[in-house]
Amino acid sequence: MPFIGPWEIALILVIVLILFGPKKLPELARSIGDALRQYRKAQEGVLEEPPKPQTGKSEKELLIETAKKLGIKTEGKTMEEISDEIAKVAAPPEKKESQ
Repeated sequence: MPFIGPWEIALILVIVLILFGPKKLPELARSIGDALRQYRKAQEGVLEEPPKPQTGKSEKELLIETAKKLGIKTEGKTMEEISDEIAKVAAPPEKKESQ
């Protein structure tokens, strides 16, 4: 395969300019840059953690609300005990049998 020289690169750029127009080129370059950045992050294994939903409630309130939806009594129990009971109720059936 022969080397692509500066005239061939200039011809390709002119064709791209004609096809997309001068207003779309910055947007196209930005989207290509974003795609390359995401690809490199994925290659390195550095993926961002999804953001937590902002509900305005504390972890304790969310834990108690979840327990009540599952029918677990929360009175007189620590957050750790409530969390353990939620885990037992939410565990798949095969894990429940082994416990």
